[in-house]
Amino acid sequence: MKKVIWGVISTAKIGRERVLPGMQKSELIEIRAIASRDEGTASRAAYALGIPQVYGSYEALLADPDIEAVYNPLPNHLHVPMTLQAAAAGKHVLCEKPIALTADEATALRDAAKKVLIAEAFMVRFHPQWIRAREILREGRIGELRAVQMFFGYNNLDPANVRNRADIGGGGLYDIGCYAVVAGRYFFAGEPGHAIALVDRDPAFRTDRLTSGLVDFGDGRRLDFTVSTQVAPHQRLNLCGTKGRIELPIPVNAPQGAPTRILIDDCRSLDGAGIVVEDLPASDQYQLQGEAFSRAVRGEAPLDYGVEDAIANMRVIDALFRSERSGAWEAVGAP
Repeated sequence: MKKVIWGVISTAKIGRERVLPGMQKSELIEIRAIASRDEGTASRAAYALGIPQVYGSYEALLADPDIEAVYNPLPNHLHVPMTLQAAAAGKHVLCEKPIALTADEATALRDAAKKVLIAEAFMVRFHPQWIRAREILREGRIGELRAVQMFFGYNNLDPANVRNRADIGGGGLYDIGCYAVVAGRYFFAGEPGHAIALVDRDPAFRTDRLTSGLVDFGDGRRLDFTVSTQVAPHQRLNLCGTKGRIELPIPVNAPQGAPTRILIDDCRSLDGAGIVVEDLPASDQYQLQGEAFSRAVRGEAPLDYGVEDAIANMRVIDALFRSERSGAWEAVGAP
C-alpha cells in the first residue's frame, strides 16, 4: 500500500509523546508536516520527531496539497471547528477525543464526513487487549456480560493545563470518562437508554474532578465508572459476567510497544485461585489506529468507527452532564 501522507495540527503533548511516535513506526504512514500558531514551537517539535515540514499556522498546513490526512489533537473546543476546516480543504481527519463538546456540535461533522473520512481517536479499540477481551466475551467464556466497571484517575493540579480549563472543555468526564462510555458501548455492543451521574467540581477550576456514572444498557446490563483528575494515578477495567470476569489491568494507557496481559477469572474462589493470565504480544495502539485509518483512506478496508459512532458516544456524555444538573436518570436519546 502506498503510504498516506499525514499532517499534524498542534504540538499537543499527547501527539508528541504518544500518537506520533506510534504512527511513525508504520510502513503505511508518513508524518510529513506539523503546524502550530507559533512556528518556533512547531520547529522544535518537528526536530524532536524528525518531521521534515514546519508550518506557522494551521491554515498553511491545510493548504499543502501533498497532505492527505490530518491528526487533530487541539484543545477540545477546537476539535469540531478545525476538523471542519480540514475537511473543507479535502483532508481526512483523525480527531482526538472527545470529538466535540456536545452531540449537537458533533452532528455538524455529518455533511463533511460524506466527502472525507472523519474518526474519533479512541485508540483503545485497536489494542489487542480490547479485541481479545471481546472475543472471549463472544465465546461465552464468562457467561452473559452484566456489568462493565471502570476506574480511571490521575492527579493534575496545574491551573494552566487544558484539562483544568472549563471554558475550553476541560474536566474528567470529557478527558477520561469518555473511555468508560466507549468501553460500555464496545463490550455490550449496543447503545444505552439512560444514564445518571454524581459529579464533584473543583471550586477554582469549575471542572469536574470526580465523576461517577451509571449507564443502563437494558436487560440487566450496566456500565458503572468513576473517573478523577485529582487522585493517585490508577486505572482498571472489569467485565463481569454470569460465569466469570475479565480484567484489563491497564485498559487505556497500555505500555506502548510492549506486551500486555488480560486476566480471565472463573470466579471459583474469591482469592483469585481461578484466574488465568493470557499474555498478548507487544503492540502499539497508536500505530494500529493510524494504520486502520490509513487503510480506510486508501480504500483497503472500511472505517469501523466514523462520525455516527462519535455522535453516539457524545449523546451518553450529554446525558451524564444533564443528570449532574437534574440529579435524576436522563434519557440518552436516539443515535
